[in-house]
This record gives sequence, C-alpha cells and structure tokens, in this order.
Amino acid sequence: MLAITILLVSTFVVILNETIMSVALPHLMDDLGITASAAQWLTTAFLLTMAVVIPITGFLLQRFTTRGIFITAMAVFSAGTLVAALAPGFEVLLAARIVQAVGTAIMIPLLFTTVLTLVPEQNRGRIMGNISIVISVAPAVGPTISGLILSVLDWRWMFIIVLPIAVAALVLGALRIPNVSEPRKTPLDVLSVILAAFGFGGLVFGLSSIGEAEGGITAVEAWLPLAVGVVAIVVFVLRQLSLQKRDIALLDLRTFTTKSFSLSIGMVMISMIALFGTLILLPLYTQDVLGLDTLSTGLLLLPGGLVMGLLAPFVGRLYDRNGPTVLVVAGSIIVSAALWGMTMLGENTPFWWVLVAHVLLSIGLALLFTPLFTSGLAGLAPKMYSHGSAILSTVQQLAGAAGIAVFITVLSSRAATMVADGSTVVSATAGGIHSAFVYGAIISLVAIPIAFFIRKPASTGAAAPMGH
Repeated sequence: MLAITILLVSTFVVILNETIMSVALPHLMDDLGITASAAQWLTTAFLLTMAVVIPITGFLLQRFTTRGIFITAMAVFSAGTLVAALAPGFEVLLAARIVQAVGTAIMIPLLFTTVLTLVPEQNRGRIMGNISIVISVAPAVGPTISGLILSVLDWRWMFIIVLPIAVAALVLGALRIPNVSEPRKTPLDVLSVILAAFGFGGLVFGLSSIGEAEGGITAVEAWLPLAVGVVAIVVFVLRQLSLQKRDIALLDLRTFTTKSFSLSIGMVMISMIALFGTLILLPLYTQDVLGLDTLSTGLLLLPGGLVMGLLAPFVGRLYDRNGPTVLVVAGSIIVSAALWGMTMLGENTPFWWVLVAHVLLSIGLALLFTPLFTSGLAGLAPKMYSHGSAILSTVQQLAGAAGIAVFITVLSSRAATMVADGSTVVSATAGGIHSAFVYGAIISLVAIPIAFFIRKPASTGAAAPMGH
C-alpha cells in the first residue's frame, strides 16, 4: 500500500501545478514585464503539453517498467520545478512549465494503471476515492494555495515549496514502487504520435484561445487550430482502428466497446466541463462583480475543495458496498441543482450564496468522480488498463479546456452585447456570468438520464496480490 500512497502524493503535487498559476498571473505580469496574453501562456502551454503527452502514455506504460516510468516522470517534473523557481525571465519560466507538464501527464495514467493492477476488485472503490481526491481537489485548491502563498511571499515560492516534496516523493518511489506489469516490446507508431499531437494539441489550443478571446468566438486564430485538431483526430482514430487489429495501436479504441467505460467517459466529460468552467467563472465573479480580493476568493472556494476531499473516501466505500448507480444518479442531480443555483448569481448576490452553491457542486462532483473512474476502468480487460487510463486522462484534459472555452465565450459575448447597449462593466460581467451558468446548467441535465445506466461491471479477473 505504501507504493500507492507514494503515487497518490506525487500525483497530487504534480496536478496542483495545473491551476496554481491562475491567481499569480497579475504578479508575474508586473515582475516579468509581460502582457496578460503572454502570462496566460504559462497555463495554456501546460495544458497543451499535457494534451500532447497523455495519449502516448498508454504506449509508455506497456513498453517500460512501472518504477522506471515513475522515476522518469518525477525527475522531469522536479527538474521543471527547479528551473521555474530560478527562472530569470518569462521564456525560461515558460520552458520550465512545459517540462513540468511532461512529468504531470505521465503520472495520472500511471496511477490509474498501477491501482487497477494491484488492488483487488472489492477494494477498488476505496482507493479510487483517494484518486478522485487527487484529480478533483488538487485543481480546486490550487488557486487557494497560491493565493495564500502570494499574500506573504514572492511567486517563486510557489515552486520552491513544491520542490522538496517532489524530490522526497521521487526518492521514496525509486526505493519502494514495485514493477506491476511485464513490459512488452510494442513498436511505436510515429505517425500516430504526430497525429495525436496535432489532434489533441490543436483541440486544447483552439479551445484555450476561444477561452482567452475577449470578444467571444470571433477569433479566427482559435478556429484554425480547432479545425486542424478535428481533422487530425479523425485521421488518428482511423489509424488506431487499423493498428489495433495487430495489437499495436498507440491508443487502443476497443476500450469503447465496453459499455461501462463508454458511458463513464461521457459522464466524466460533462462533470469536468462543469468543474473547470466553474473554477474559472467563480473567481471572475467574486473579484469583478462582488469586489473581493484574491485571498478572500481563494478562501471562499476552499470549503468546496475540502468537502470534495473529505467525501471521496466515503464515496469509495459506498461504491464497494452498493455499486455506482445510486451515487451517480444522486451526484448528477446535485451538480445540476448547484449549477441552476449559480444561474441566480447577480450584482447584489450575498457571498454566502456563492459559498453554498460551490459546496453543493463539490458534493455532487464527489459523488460522481469515484464511481465513474472505478466502474469505467474496472470493466476493461487487464491488458486494456493502460489504454483506458490514457483515454480517461485525455478526455479530462479536453473536457477541462472545453468547459473553460464554453463558459468564457458565453460570458464574453453576452457582456460585450450588454456594454454596447449601455450597461456598466460590472452589470455586463454579472449578466455574462449568468448566461454562462445557464449554458452550464443545461449541459448538466444531459448527465442525469445517462447516470441511470451506470452499473458495476462484471468481474474481469483478480488483481495481482499486493506483494507482487
């Protein structure tokens, strides 16, 4: 179990870095003398790198030993963190963020695959509960942690504080992580890698560009990478379908023939759109409409993150006892109710309403993530674990980027229309945020009927014993 604990802590640390920069951008703009759009690249480049690297991890997990991949991922992440802490200027900091993202991208599928291989079926829900803490709470508390750090220290401390934890995890993991799979000599299809990079990279870059475009979806620069991404993904899928006949696909799409996996992926997509869209909108709302500072915003969103973390282990135990259906149905209804509650946010909404709605959303997401991760991946044959983990992680990245893009696009275009009609900037922002949450609430309704079809998958064979 120590091996899984080390993997959980390591993955929490690396995922935290995905959202830790969002609050720090104004500080970086002042300190490094860069524009807002340049500063935004510190987050965009991180997400972009993740989208390009994650699809390749299915291949890496089959080809190399578990310990070797862990050491490589954490060493790369630690090196990126060190360079970021010492970065003399923007260019070096950007390169360091890309290096960090490579390490982060490998860790998430590695964690899923190791747990599926080591943990017996009857205990998986509990361990997956801990994984969902890592995957959903780390991005949620990232802005709070950076807000606290920045209220007393320089931005470099966001990396200085993370570095010793990452290095300690690297050393411990190198000593204690077992090799849980037999490496197979699988050939790497270079064309698939190139198509994946253009496909997933194009989609995330296009969606991120839409999210950053002030005037909404009029940005031509955003549509071009999106179009390239879609075409590349179509060709990528066709390529995988032909390669998987010989068992050499980069991402084996036969995972989607498992009903529990396909339904779970659909639900995870909707949940991630809700999570990341809300994570980007609520700070804009509290700061630009209610006039709170970054630290107050971080503290306001902290209870939701903590509730999600505290609930996850209990949800995992309930999954092991009762299966996913009741949890997922309840979760999807609560998420939808919370998003409909957020459509009520206006210029004069008391801050406690934001707090209650965010905690409610967090409870709903906590009920969703653990059962979806577990029932989705547990239904796969063991040789498909690495592919399933890579697909699940890729979908999370794409859905997160899509959530941000959809919410920001609706907000920007509605606010621009209201300003043109003579509204003040504050009331236009409030109106834009209201419209964005209406879209989010409508999207959330799609998940409720799907939830009734999520079942505990039939046994696919026992896990390896823990001493393996």
